[in-house]
Amino acid sequence: MLADLVHKTRTVRRFQEEQPLAPALLRGLIDLARLGGSARNGQVLKYMVITDAILRQQLFPMLGWAGYLPDWPGPVPGERPAAYVVCLLDARLLNGAESEAHCDLGIATQNLLLGAAEQGVYGCRIGAFAHGPVHRLLQLDNCFKVMLVVALGYPAETVVLEQLRLDGDIRYWHDGQGVHHVPKRTLEQILIESPVGL
Repeated sequence: MLADLVHKTRTVRRFQEEQPLAPALLRGLIDLARLGGSARNGQVLKYMVITDAILRQQLFPMLGWAGYLPDWPGPVPGERPAAYVVCLLDARLLNGAESEAHCDLGIATQNLLLGAAEQGVYGCRIGAFAHGPVHRLLQLDNCFKVMLVVALGYPAETVVLEQLRLDGDIRYWHDGQGVHHVPKRTLEQILIESPVGL
């Protein structure tokens, strides 16, 4: 059921690094991203899949992992992603505002992560990264702009949703057992009633 899949599709930052992701699985996830809606049907996004161990090792220190966990530098060796999907904007296809591509990116990556979760694979969207170094490492042409990096792998952590506390603190946190807790606003807190018709 779709509601169950959405509920379990959570951001994971620690992975079973040595458990590889099959090429067919990764291609299938890119295909799901491809099928998402696109502003003006521009289809301006392209994707680079990275599974090579050396390239993954070189990319890792260029990524920011958890802004709300300043004392946690990211996953340790053995718990790092088994693959990355680098989401690229192809400027040659851009026919309008770049901001529209961000909407496409959200749709595409959610499709990708829903499809991954259905296969027991989880991920983390990473928007904090060293743009210039990543661009150079991946030897990208100037027509490409790196918009997002999606880390993927089989999970090595548990993620639990919590109701937002009364103090309104939205920061996620790790408990003493390494469980990742994510506060969420309730449905009542986000649902705004529409005005009565005139």
